[in-house]
This record gives sequence, C-alpha cells and structure tokens, in this order.
Amino acid sequence: MNYEAVIGLEVHAQMLTDSKMFCGCSTRFGSEPNTQTCPVCIGMPGVLPVMNKKAIEFTIKSGLAMHCTISSYSRFARKNYFYPDLPKGYQISQYELPLCEDGYVDIMIDGEKKRIGLTRIHLEEDAGKNIHEAGGNHSFVDLNRAGVPLMEIVSEPDIRTPREASEYMKKLRTVLRYLGVCDGNMEEGSLRCDANVSIRPAGADELGVKVEMKNINSFRFVEKALEYEIRRQMRAVEEGGRIVQETRLWDPATGTTQPMRSKEEAHDYRYFPEPDLVPITAGKEWVNEIRASLPELPDKKRDRFISEYGLPEYDADLLTSERPTADWFEEAVKANAYPKTVANWMMGELARLINEENTTIEACSLKPVQLARMIQLIDCGTISGKIAKTVFEEMFKTGKGAEEIVTEKGLTQISDTGSIEKAIDEIIAKNPGEVGRFKAGDEKLIGFFVGQVMKATKGKANPQIVNELLKRKLLS
Repeated sequence: MNYEAVIGLEVHAQMLTDSKMFCGCSTRFGSEPNTQTCPVCIGMPGVLPVMNKKAIEFTIKSGLAMHCTISSYSRFARKNYFYPDLPKGYQISQYELPLCEDGYVDIMIDGEKKRIGLTRIHLEEDAGKNIHEAGGNHSFVDLNRAGVPLMEIVSEPDIRTPREASEYMKKLRTVLRYLGVCDGNMEEGSLRCDANVSIRPAGADELGVKVEMKNINSFRFVEKALEYEIRRQMRAVEEGGRIVQETRLWDPATGTTQPMRSKEEAHDYRYFPEPDLVPITAGKEWVNEIRASLPELPDKKRDRFISEYGLPEYDADLLTSERPTADWFEEAVKANAYPKTVANWMMGELARLINEENTTIEACSLKPVQLARMIQLIDCGTISGKIAKTVFEEMFKTGKGAEEIVTEKGLTQISDTGSIEKAIDEIIAKNPGEVGRFKAGDEKLIGFFVGQVMKATKGKANPQIVNELLKRKLLS
C-alpha cells in the first residue's frame, strides 16, 4: 500500500524585544546563567505580570505579513504543567482566543507555488533551559530565557513531504527577519520547531495517529527527522503494529527519533484564563498603523526584481532571501550599475568572500557604491574583467575604492595596440610549433596564445584587442 505523510509544524520564534514578556528583565542571549531574572520571571509568590506592548505589536505585524485575521479581542491563559525550567508551574500563553488566526504562507517547490495554511499565531512566554551534563548525575536550570516573548506559529496539516517542511521553515524565517521581529538564529534557539506527523493511505481523507517531535533546531534536521519518522511509521504499520500518540525527540547523533513521553491532550494542561492580565483589544486604528509600517515583503520584492530589473527567477530568489542582501543590491543598482552585472558579482565573488571570512553582508567593508564604480571601470575599459577580480578582493578586504586600488597597484588595462602587438610578436616568435598547428586548422590554440599574452602583460591587456590582433597576425 502507498502512504502519504500529513505534517503540521509548530514554530516558536523568540521576539527581538529588549525586555521580557511580563517584566523588565533583559532578553540578551549569552549572559551568565540566572543573571537576567527577577521575582516576576522566576515565579515568586505575590508578583504581577505586565504585558510588553512591543511583543504584541510584533505578533500583529507577523500576522498581517502572513495574511492572518487579527482578533480585536484576545486574552492570555495559564497552561499548567510541571517541569524544572518552568518555575511558576504554568506557562502564560494563549488558548481559545489567540491574537492571529487563519493565515497562509506560500512556498515554491520545483517551480510550483504551494500554499500552507496557518491555524493561528499566538503569544506566550518562553520557559527556562535545562542543562544536562554528559555523564553527570544532576542537571542545571538557567532561567535567563524564562519569560522571553515567543510567537507560536501553528500551521494547518497541509505539508506532505520533509522538503516542503524545510522550505516552509525557511520562508517563515525570511519573513520574520524582513519584519525585524526575530533574528531567526536556530543555533541559539530563537527559532525552533515542533513537528506533528502521521501517515495515511494515499488519497485517504482520515488523519492517522500523530506523533510530535520536539525542538528541532535546523532546516536540515527538520528534513532528516521527518524522513526517519515517516519511514518508522510506515514500517510499523506494514509489520502489523500500530502508531502510538506520543512525543519523540530527534537524536542527530544516531539519525533516529526516540520516545520521550506519551502525548498529552490539550485538556491535560488545564487551561484557564490568566486572572492577572487584562484581555488584549487590538483596535482597527492600531492594526492599520502597524499595517502601514510593514516593509516590502520577500514575495513582492522577488516579483519586482524580476519585472523591474529583468533578473532571472533564480537570481531574484537568492537576492531577496535576506533583506540586507536585497537592500545592498538595490543600492548598487541605484549607483548606476547594470542589475544583472551586480547580481553576478554578488552571487559569485561577494558570496564566496563572505563565506570564506564567515561574515555577513552588513558587516563587510565593501559598499554597494564601490561595486558600482568598479563595474563602471570595467565598462569604460580602465580595467579588465580578470583584473577586476583582484580589485574586488582588495576592496572587500580593505574597504578602499576601486580607483585607489587600481592606481596603487598599477592595474590600469593596456589598450595601446603598439604595446600589445609587441607582446604578441614575441610570443609568436617563441612558439613556431603552435603557430603552425593553428594555421593548419587547430583553432582552439587561440586560447593558448591569449593566455600567453595575458601572462606577459600581467593580465592588463585588453582581451578584445588581444583577440583581434592575434587572429590578424596568426592568419597573415
């Protein structure tokens, strides 16, 4: 029997607020354990939470960007469970009245658009972090993260393959980073995912028994964990077993999922309205104000790059995947550089150097206007394309302008036909055998002669003039 997977993702995004959800403690990552806490976020008796308005605004902004309906009335609830990193014994979250509902996100799979529905986006506070020492007989609890504002983005069970799940996660990350509401750093845990997966006979409507996988923290692990779990469930059914509703953990070391606990139903959390917080009333005026502040989002920017700049879809996809990259591209184009040429340099040499230096486009010394000016030097024949690569790398490393580097290093392109002819005559004289073979019909040898001339002129000779003069002299 053929089976299909039914996948839904619950994505948790830590918001880029300066303070926590219900207190004034810092949200900065990497501080000494338990140094960013107060009586509110460690759950001391008698304290009262106060809502972070910026976190509410960020959630509404995300909901609007993902085509959600923004609820005019929503409220917090207490989600009760016991775990060492949850000092109050409950998590303040949203349950029956979330802030955002019924949105969608579009992803591209093999050139085809697929729409993934969103059930809801709701606000909650993060828990602390348990730290388990390998080989030890005890664990530590760090409550710096307790109370950090979280958005939980819950998809409909519209995802069918691990690849779709990974592309959906990437798209969410891109949108959240465009909005500036989450840094999307999966290694630091500011974007993480729980996956619900079940299988059913292909074409069936009824859903199978779902298994939840917790805290998957990379796009690669999303795919690997789902691939393994789908195979495990199919194998169990084919061997006459049954799927148990449970929570499992992905173990990247073994490439397997392992049982963690039997899955609780929602009512096991004993949700009830949070008595210490008033409901959220998001009026139309406020929502419209937030809507007006939305930046141009990746899908629209991608389409505009194709229509306005004539870029191929592949280039537009890459250049709009991160907002700083898209902004850098447009700044270079506005400095009078041809869009496709800018794209080629960015996707080639700039991407290579950024990867080698393990930096970001925001942090690199090279500015868009400097690339534009270098391209202009190529177009007017001051430097060759080959020399430009040397100039570009020096610009990247030093932050100097192209003209300054060309002058300092004497890299101006040689277009003087007399100088080039002299070099060609010397090379022809030194290589009579190759000259004879070329005249006998081996035209591929033109590349050998061009290379020799460029070597003799240290790459400075104008390639177009070199080719023209070589052909004339070799065929005479």
